[in-house]
Amino acid sequence: MEVATRLTWMQEKKLQNYFGEKQFSLLYKASVHGFSTDRLLKICSNQGPTLTVIYSEDQIVGAYMQKDYGEGNYLIAVFVFQETTITECKVGPFKLPMLFDKNVYGNLEVSIHLKEKTMYFNKNAMEKLGLSQIYISFQDCEVFRCEDLLDERKMSGLTELKESLLCAIRNYIPYGGLVHKVRILLLGPVGAGKSSFFNSVRSIFRGHVTNQALVGSDPTGTSEKYRTYFIKDGKDNNTLPFILCDTMGLSEKEGLDMDDIPYILEGHFPDEYQFNSLKLRPKGIGNHTGCPLLKDRIHCVAFVFSANSVGQLSHEMVEKIKRIRRELIKSDVVHVVLLTHVDTLDLITKGDLIDVYKCVPVKLQLEAVHRKLGFSLSDIFVVSNYTSEWELEPVIDVLILSALKEMLRAADDFLENFPLEKTV
Repeated sequence: MEVATRLTWMQEKKLQNYFGEKQFSLLYKASVHGFSTDRLLKICSNQGPTLTVIYSEDQIVGAYMQKDYGEGNYLIAVFVFQETTITECKVGPFKLPMLFDKNVYGNLEVSIHLKEKTMYFNKNAMEKLGLSQIYISFQDCEVFRCEDLLDERKMSGLTELKESLLCAIRNYIPYGGLVHKVRILLLGPVGAGKSSFFNSVRSIFRGHVTNQALVGSDPTGTSEKYRTYFIKDGKDNNTLPFILCDTMGLSEKEGLDMDDIPYILEGHFPDEYQFNSLKLRPKGIGNHTGCPLLKDRIHCVAFVFSANSVGQLSHEMVEKIKRIRRELIKSDVVHVVLLTHVDTLDLITKGDLIDVYKCVPVKLQLEAVHRKLGFSLSDIFVVSNYTSEWELEPVIDVLILSALKEMLRAADDFLENFPLEKTV
């Protein structure tokens, strides 16, 4: 039977971050395993660093131990967790099992008596922790094993997964060989991270952080041209089998004109086409003849939204996005969502990106996109762009490459369903 903690996700996350981005694994729960010190020590010894959590009627208290129970004399971090505030004081040094020792000649600062369901503090510890009395009666006690969120084993697994994704994308061949490279159009509000996503993809394949597409904070956006970006693989200097297409950002009044969307999808705009909302768009623009080939078309569209602002999209912006979706559906273009900036959400750390879809703040944002814009949850992919980092990080790379792989699959869906008579 799986034993569950009494901590809420928010409480657990705050404790994990407070003690250095840890992952908790519940080892012992007194209400399940018994209020026995011997039982606790038997289960929790030789487990490395541990966190003991005591649940009283109106607060959470506990102790963080950086060493195993069986090792030497060490300081212990005792804490009180009230609402969103954690107050800590160090006690010891003493052998860690003495935290549960009722012997008055043992630990005189803080002690947990499981059988009595009482935790005692001396006056000094009580004052440092802001407590009003020297003892707390509790209902339950839990002990967690604490591990680094990004330990060596996990980093090794991420590196292997990254290499597997790189290999799959490098060897990708568009469906039926109908085109040599698929075109992926990035659409989204100003500042959502479209250009940053391109720069991040390019960085991964070049092997170092780089910036080619201009990124800025101008509220009107920095992309005023239609750009098509070919990406060279740093491994062999060959261009990869996809092209990322960037446009002006979407906004309520300015930005990308809705009338431009069909022409972009059909492949009428050449690279560096200058958008002009006051100008009519006749077919036969730039170097095209008015009948672009399949290779010129957009094969997949990725809407890019910032996790920090997607919930605050205006009614006008939501309606514009829905209009674009209707145009995409009419053109049979498969479309997905990239949710950026998740690493800046409250309480989210880099270690959380390993299993980011289980994080409550991320789940809430995914549901907001689904509810507000109608996208299927299975079509929303979480990414973290390179914005201020100096070096590549496997956990970021895996999210970006996983999303890119799904976009290539979406492009294949478009090509598979494209009428054969239109390919000639």
